[in-house]
Amino acid sequence: MLSSALQILAFALALLGVLGATMATVLPNWKVSADVGSNIMTAMSQMQGLWMDCTWYSTGVFSCTLKYSVLSLPAYLQTARTTMVLSCMVASLGLCLATLGLKCTRWGGSHRAKGHTAIAAGGCFILAGVLCLVAASWFTNEVIASFLDANVPESNKYEPGGAVYVTFISAGFLLAGGVMFCLSCPGKGRTGQLDYSSSTDPHKLLQQQLRQEKLHREQLQREKAEREQRSQQQQTTMTTDGGEQENEREQPNRDKATQHEPEDVQSEKPSQDTPRQQEQEKQYYSPSKLPPKDIKAGYTLKDYV
Repeated sequence: MLSSALQILAFALALLGVLGATMATVLPNWKVSADVGSNIMTAMSQMQGLWMDCTWYSTGVFSCTLKYSVLSLPAYLQTARTTMVLSCMVASLGLCLATLGLKCTRWGGSHRAKGHTAIAAGGCFILAGVLCLVAASWFTNEVIASFLDANVPESNKYEPGGAVYVTFISAGFLLAGGVMFCLSCPGKGRTGQLDYSSSTDPHKLLQQQLRQEKLHREQLQREKAEREQRSQQQQTTMTTDGGEQENEREQPNRDKATQHEPEDVQSEKPSQDTPRQQEQEKQYYSPSKLPPKDIKAGYTLKDYV
């Protein structure tokens, strides 16, 4: 809020400086004659400006003559013309930039862009003030040097007029406004933080807070999703490792089973033959058919002897 008030004050001072510089450029009284004629028909006062020379008679007649030739003018007068015109142009550009850089306005972009625009406007005002000081100082120096010169007649001696004082005051306003604009620029804060103090609209403040909260929630959700994805990846890797270990453990048992498989098959074959023998025995012991008797079983050892 303080920086906004400082910018408004700087804008007002710069506006006064631009108006004063423009007025001083047009005024014809940059230097005024220091003597008054004794004759009623003689010139009462003579004034010289950047663009014209004027004479004011005691009868109330006021006449001005334009300076058409530029090359015939002295160097300080040509310099004063050029610097004052440039000062007015640069100061006008600074006003345009200042309207965009004011924090109390809705146009001009973001707060960072407004800060850069305010610095540019301050630079324009400072440059315009320096140009005004150059023109007024050089012109005043020449007038005072001519006035103190003893070789110059008294009828040709002049003193600084009101336009010179207006130029000095305008230069002061421009310099003050430019410095204030440069100082009102916000400093660099930490990244990721919004500059709430530089805004005066509560609706914008609320929108910025909501936007920041939304970004914070999205960041938390993103981190949560990443953690869940990592946990799932860890679980999948653990299950695959466990399955491989179980397969490695079961592999020797399978090899042993394949090695002992023929013995089991041989042991199972008699069990498969037993039903056949039982069927044969049943056939032998059937009531219609007796089994044959062994003849040798009825002989004794004596019979053999």
